[in-house]
Amino acid sequence: MSVASPVPIPYASYLRVYEPLAAFPEPERSHWARYASQPHTPGAQEELRRSLADLLPTPPVPVPVHESGDAFVAHLEGVVVVCPWRTRFRGWLAMEELAADGYPASVLDAMLPPVVRVQAADDYERWRSRNPDARPWIRTGVWQVPLRWFTLFADEDREYRAGEPGEVGAGRAPVLRYRTTMAQARRRLARALKALRGAIDDGPMTEGLVEVGRWLEEFHPRALVELDFGGLVHALPAGWLAEDRSAAELAEGIAALRDGDDEAANEVYGRLAERWRVVRDLRFAN
Repeated sequence: MSVASPVPIPYASYLRVYEPLAAFPEPERSHWARYASQPHTPGAQEELRRSLADLLPTPPVPVPVHESGDAFVAHLEGVVVVCPWRTRFRGWLAMEELAADGYPASVLDAMLPPVVRVQAADDYERWRSRNPDARPWIRTGVWQVPLRWFTLFADEDREYRAGEPGEVGAGRAPVLRYRTTMAQARRRLARALKALRGAIDDGPMTEGLVEVGRWLEEFHPRALVELDFGGLVHALPAGWLAEDRSAAELAEGIAALRDGDDEAANEVYGRLAERWRVVRDLRFAN
């Protein structure tokens, strides 16, 4: 099912929030205003290249020494919105998730020496004590798009651009993403949560929606919310990407729950869960 790609990008998806400049205090607001006015700003590939470069030294540098001053830039209804990378902060969070995944100590030691992990944990604890309210603008799903993320979007938010072949590094990769306003994302999540709680007991899906909802509440109400398939576009065939309508299907399942049609809802969810299980299983392919 996987296709070869010359692009060294992790097979991960991203949920991003882009906030208007008014959401940032000074002097950060002025920094982002100057940054957004540049003719060219680095994209996801540049962020990735820098992160991978830090892992090459011995010992590796899993968390940058200094926080990134870069961001993704977009426009929402004519207003500039930015999504700060916060690469250092996200590096610490990724290390926490790695430890929580239950890898044996020998595997963790092979990936990152104990002394590196201890130093990073100490640095994060000191930083967190000074920044207790910090939250990332970007969330990552490895080898998947978490199904709960699709509740924020409708099929009308979907944007797909097929890739173009070319020499190594010269072709254009496909793009599959969804974009919507923060108001729409919150509204859809609230409707989905109400339907789930009215039909079934609290479970992983409900808990996941609550957690995402709390995260969204941290941001400006006029922000832009984006779901980017990111590196997954390099692991999935073009036909799969062109035909995928996961957001529309999940909305169909939630509507069935709201109408009391549990059988139809279970059928939709089962179909979606199986499709994305196959994608997750690609991590074990050789």
